Amino acid sequence: MWSRLDIRTSPYLFITPFFLLFGVFGLFPLLYTVWVSLHDWSLIGGNEGFAGLDNYVRLAGDEKFWNALYNTLGIFAIAVVPQLLIALLLADTLNRRIRFANVFRMTLILPYITSIAALAIVFSVVFGGEQFGLINQVLGTLGLDPVAWQAERYWSWTAIATMIDWRWTGYNALIYLAAMQSVSKDVYEAADLDGASRLRQFVQITIPLLRPTIIFTVIISTIGQMQLFTEPTIFGNNGYAGGSQGQFQTVMMLVFQETFDYQNFGYAAAISWVLFLIVVVMGLINVWLTSRIKGAQ
Repeated sequence: MWSRLDIRTSPYLFITPFFLLFGVFGLFPLLYTVWVSLHDWSLIGGNEGFAGLDNYVRLAGDEKFWNALYNTLGIFAIAVVPQLLIALLLADTLNRRIRFANVFRMTLILPYITSIAALAIVFSVVFGGEQFGLINQVLGTLGLDPVAWQAERYWSWTAIATMIDWRWTGYNALIYLAAMQSVSKDVYEAADLDGASRLRQFVQITIPLLRPTIIFTVIISTIGQMQLFTEPTIFGNNGYAGGSQGQFQTVMMLVFQETFDYQNFGYAAAISWVLFLIVVVMGLINVWLTSRIKGAQ
């Protein structure tokens, strides 16, 4: 009896600590924000009264929220799509027989393990102003006008997207590389015998066989990008405002601004839950689009 009881109950005992910790530190705070979003709430006064859906109604007409959402989606478009494509090409290149392949694979992870402070210092020099910015100095030597990286909306998006891609491209490339190395070499040898070019093998064999991995990276990148906070905050150096006109303020920066600068905890919680729903919808759309990848033929 004890043996059968051990076989049946021990798996549940092993996983119980995780779910207990998740329930206390993950699920409960998540659900509690729903309650907070339905109230007027501040740090000092606490619960200041039931507000119903007023915070959500306010959000629907808040130009700052729509501006932040526009910035977030814009940076997502110019950062994540090129990032994953470049990561795929890098992984395919490193999957070949090249000299010092292990050295190149190790260097891919270096940007990911670099500290945020170092990231801020490097890119503050690269995307600095007209006098100190490295790129603007190069443009000046070529006789071109300097770029106002922080003042212009789309240039600031480009700078932030560059920071994101520099940090995360190698990380995703290693994920793709690990998946590629699990693909049987017999498939490629058969394709070689049929006269398939390297490009055709990549399009019709590699990408379809990596579909589960691609779906994973797309979902993770979508979640991370929609919660973008660190890079634009570092880039702006002016708190959570995202520039003088909010030209690169993301939704998460708006959440922090409403929480810590304006003490609007209820409204910030409402923004967080709307962002959560947007991420879920975008994740489902990405899964549907990625699942359209045809199998190898």
